[in-house]
Amino acid sequence: MTHPFRFGVQIGGALGAREFVDLARRVEGLGYSTLYMPDHFVDTDLAPMVGLSMAAAVTSDLRVSALVFANDYKHPAVLAKEIATLDVLSDGRVDLGIGAGWMQVDYDQLGMPYDRPGVRIARLAEALAVIRGCWSGRSFSFEGEHYRIADHTATPAPVQQPGPPILIGGGGPRILRLAGAHADIVGINPNLRAGAITADAAKDALAAQTRQKVEWIREGAGERFDAIELQIRYFFAQVTDDANGLAETMAPMFDVTAADALESGVFLAGTVDQICDTLVERRETWGVSNVVFGNDNFEMLAPVVARLAGT
Repeated sequence: MTHPFRFGVQIGGALGAREFVDLARRVEGLGYSTLYMPDHFVDTDLAPMVGLSMAAAVTSDLRVSALVFANDYKHPAVLAKEIATLDVLSDGRVDLGIGAGWMQVDYDQLGMPYDRPGVRIARLAEALAVIRGCWSGRSFSFEGEHYRIADHTATPAPVQQPGPPILIGGGGPRILRLAGAHADIVGINPNLRAGAITADAAKDALAAQTRQKVEWIREGAGERFDAIELQIRYFFAQVTDDANGLAETMAPMFDVTAADALESGVFLAGTVDQICDTLVERRETWGVSNVVFGNDNFEMLAPVVARLAGT
């Protein structure tokens, strides 16, 4: 199954009220489908839930989502209620982006235990069950290693049924298999097992690794694989007449070759025609149709969105 292209913008930085409103409306006006915000305590400014609520309030059709909420930062029943509320008040324009949590400095500065990846992923798996139970509109109980729910009926019921689309992001085999089994949208990310963004993370986004990650998603998804949207957040994206020159400049920073950089799952460069061709080719080979840029370059890439969105 070939999914139509959808484009999103992950925003960040120190934005005042007027700047934020103008930015959200520009994202919508340029044809992007979704505004995303990160969920961190270090090196980010605005809290995502409040920002997403404001973005939904000042736009008409724009979808909003975290990219992604860290499961460990909030009890899943609390998150489920907040997302359901936002879904009601936005008339069904919210996705739930969620992951196991990875940025160790967040945990360290807030005094939270930074458990090994397997524990964080197991906790996320339980959280997904709790969230689904909260959105069911029925009384439910849950007994797991990490969460316990007793005869709880959550309100409000989300507008979207059986609930808002779930986006799970990750870069390793366990999280991507879990995402394949449970998510509507899967974000293919570099593996951040080091707890920080390192040169190894950039190498983990090369073409061969990206293909492997798609296979892990497929293993988890089984027969439902074709229904899943695959997403990539392009951290380096630029319209340029000299993509090779840009790649040669960037590649040494991550200890990769220019050729590898051009084929990497976090790098996108060239003329508008070349970028469109690359995205179409990657949809054919990787299955990626959901593309995310940043608020530093989304206006530059608007011609790509105008040409490909919905096709």
